[in-house]
Amino acid sequence: MLRNLAAPLAILLPSCLLGLLAAQNRVEVKTLMTEPGKLLHREELNGPLGKDWFGAKGQWENVDGALRGIELKEDMHGAVRRLPIAFTGAVIQYDFKLDGAKQTSLSINAAKGHVCRVLIKPDGFTVQKDKDKKKPDDKGAVLDRCEVKIAPGEWHTLTVELLGQEMLASLDGTSIAFGSHPGIDVPKANLGFTVAGDTVSFRNLRVWEAHLNPSWQATRSRLLAARKAK
Repeated sequence: MLRNLAAPLAILLPSCLLGLLAAQNRVEVKTLMTEPGKLLHREELNGPLGKDWFGAKGQWENVDGALRGIELKEDMHGAVRRLPIAFTGAVIQYDFKLDGAKQTSLSINAAKGHVCRVLIKPDGFTVQKDKDKKKPDDKGAVLDRCEVKIAPGEWHTLTVELLGQEMLASLDGTSIAFGSHPGIDVPKANLGFTVAGDTVSFRNLRVWEAHLNPSWQATRSRLLAARKAK
């Protein structure tokens, strides 16, 4: 667990914690805010998608043992595939590879509307509360942004922690963005991969139940203090 890495260096770093862990091609689940519990879903994404996946936008195919998504101009909408999975708090981890796409995201929805997402671009990623288009007065909000170069043609690992009103994303165990919003604390109904442009590949999806890390309050205080001092 990342909580075991609470060295003095961590106190000095801002929310974008470059260098906290040594980058690896494939990192095991490491968490700060939560502790993973029961495994809810595991899918290698190295073959045809399971029958539960839905979404009619984009071109999706298996290439070199991974799921590859491409946005199609005629759709006039980003490529998307969604997996029904009920949870309130969860740890979600998967690998992705940018191969020319403008952006990709892990999008999380409720039964009747958007909830939140991690939006990934070649120059960094954000954690954000989404606008629920079915609620006219609802607004989206960027909770945090981490500026980091995400090299194309290389596999990266994204780990997302959701619990209560809080959301934390870590890239390759070295870069972190986090924040909170009351609109996140709702039952979730599905998660999805989105792609804008051509192309993004995905593999090794894992979803666990999330339980509060007893060290999170202290860790959060240090991270917020470092962010303020930046």
